[in-house]
Amino acid sequence: MNMSGERLIAAPRADVWAALNDPEVLKACIPGCDSLEKTSDTSFSAVATQKVGPVKATFKGEVSLSDIVEGEGYTITGEGKGGAAGFAKGGAKVNLSDAEPPEGKSGPATLLVYEAEAKVGGKLAQLGSRLIDGFAKKMADDFFNRFQTAIEGPAEPEEADDGDDAAPEAKKKSWLKRLVG
Repeated sequence: MNMSGERLIAAPRADVWAALNDPEVLKACIPGCDSLEKTSDTSFSAVATQKVGPVKATFKGEVSLSDIVEGEGYTITGEGKGGAAGFAKGGAKVNLSDAEPPEGKSGPATLLVYEAEAKVGGKLAQLGSRLIDGFAKKMADDFFNRFQTAIEGPAEPEEADDGDDAAPEAKKKSWLKRLVG
């Protein structure tokens, strides 16, 4: 299965790049992630528990980064084995570029674009491509929603100004600390 998408993130590219390389941020953003540990400058070891239709399994695997262009993007590849449930493997190209801020926001913004492909085997493959494709899209959406929130902070309620002029950067760092900590 192949997927692609993009996210406009209201943050400087350097911040988005740093978050994409921070195992604590990634662990907090990956749905079902039990652990994510950096094993080298370009690789991670991961454990995640997922339920796809009637199949629930804990996947253990390795993730590696290649084609790294500092501040611009990389290729991420990985494979996880879930025992009798089967395996999942795939990769994604992730690219970052400067962008105009989203409507209603000011300051720097980053456009994150990804193209991904994944393959499954074992019991997972028997579930059918429609179920697997829907699950993969939901996982990607959940990850990028969490990732965007980790960087930007939670959405501001549209209420009258309460006079709290605390720096937005301090609020963002506080939210990120709560998310990963």
